[in-house]
Amino acid sequence: MKISTTLPLLLSLLQPMHAADRIYVGLSKSGARMDALSVAGASSGSPTVLLIGGLNGPDDSSQIVTQEVREYESRKMSGRPFNLLAISVANPDASQLMFPPTGAAYRENPEANALWRWIGIHAPDFVLIVGSQYTRLADALSENIVAGVGFVPARVVGAKAGILKSMPKDIAFSPAHMEIAKRISRLPQKAAEELAAVYGHDFDQPTYIPGMALIGQMRLGHVADVEKLVAPYVNGTKDPLGARPSSLNLAGHLVFAELAQRTKNPRYIAMVRKAADLGFTETGEMKEAMPFHDEMSDSVFMGTSILVQAGKLTGERKYFDMAARHLAFMQKLDLRADGLYRHSPLTDAAWARGNAFPSLGLTLTLSDFPKDHTEYQRILLAYQQLMAALARFQDDDGTWHEVIDEPGSYREFSATAMIGFSMLRGIRNGWLDRGAYQPRVDKAWRAVLARIAPEGVLLDVCESTNKQKTLADYVWREAIFDKDPRGGGMALLFATEMAGLQ
Repeated sequence: MKISTTLPLLLSLLQPMHAADRIYVGLSKSGARMDALSVAGASSGSPTVLLIGGLNGPDDSSQIVTQEVREYESRKMSGRPFNLLAISVANPDASQLMFPPTGAAYRENPEANALWRWIGIHAPDFVLIVGSQYTRLADALSENIVAGVGFVPARVVGAKAGILKSMPKDIAFSPAHMEIAKRISRLPQKAAEELAAVYGHDFDQPTYIPGMALIGQMRLGHVADVEKLVAPYVNGTKDPLGARPSSLNLAGHLVFAELAQRTKNPRYIAMVRKAADLGFTETGEMKEAMPFHDEMSDSVFMGTSILVQAGKLTGERKYFDMAARHLAFMQKLDLRADGLYRHSPLTDAAWARGNAFPSLGLTLTLSDFPKDHTEYQRILLAYQQLMAALARFQDDDGTWHEVIDEPGSYREFSATAMIGFSMLRGIRNGWLDRGAYQPRVDKAWRAVLARIAPEGVLLDVCESTNKQKTLADYVWREAIFDKDPRGGGMALLFATEMAGLQ
């Protein structure tokens, strides 16, 4: 996929102006980046105004927005009554737009979906739309709960200078603003309890997807409830590996490992051992790698973590040896020269969860790997190098994007939770410098909180993804806006870690 910003007028309109900060909004269908500029007001607590132009491609409204930003930026800070966000060219390809948007975000109607969700999560207090023909967006913002957040007052104005000067100085906070403020004020324990009310109540499919939420439930003290859910796998009614086992099942066995640590029940230990033993031949020799990896970086988490748990529970060194071997195998397949992971050898695309899985896997591996093992320092270095690589690509709002190094791709919820968890665990164990990484964890936590709506509805969780053939295949994966057990489980894991619940 070629990301294009070659439109001459588009480039001229979006050049940085003095101290204005650039924010990525999304990608048009052609791959053109949709950008916004941000100018700070007199106070961070001031209301926010969003100015939008170019809803029909670069035109006169785009020029007016650019001029208004320059004028506002030229004022002294004390003369800026509000924080300003501005999008000069909101629709680079002049696509047909509909609001509220339809289709699978962001694969379908990407411009409309990007604008709508970006506006919702940034929660401005007032939106000014330049161009008399764009009443549909103004009406939609004022009459709908935008991206599940809240209403945003909006009006259409003509394409002429002086728009911002006409704004009143006493702008009230919008319902969307108030909702975001409420969300990010939640303490970790409260957020964990809210998530646990929705996620972690079934284990019909013994995979990591419901499994992470069950681990979160146990951290909240609900061990007996989890034991009831896993009972069919323990008493032999169901096989946790199933007729067609996969790497997802291997990671699902982390639930049994957690139960084994908490209850000391030998039956749980035996189940963990059975999964980990898939890494060995019938005569006990280590295989080249754990099975079911399918060459995907996911297996740094799904294959390695269960081996380490088997080693911890049994005290047998061979499981740690195999974990180190499997990690090295996966790194040879998928680790890029820049420190990020390709999802598979099919393409170099640095998919979000394709990096979050190694992040989580390395974190869980280090948490229980013997420090006197010859491979410990190598694994620690691999973890630190990945955290440093990921830190370079964290968005200013705390998120990581669907394609880590493509800032125009959408901000992905589950990877942000997973990487935030990994960095926090690293700080607390002394693997990472607190001064450098704690601000990143704090921003990631706020970003996750902002995207958790009431009743466990989550914003922008990438759909289930097997290995893809092109960068575009990853960019246009559907971004779920709904309840989602994968995203919910990872958010619950992050929340309990933030709350210090081990």
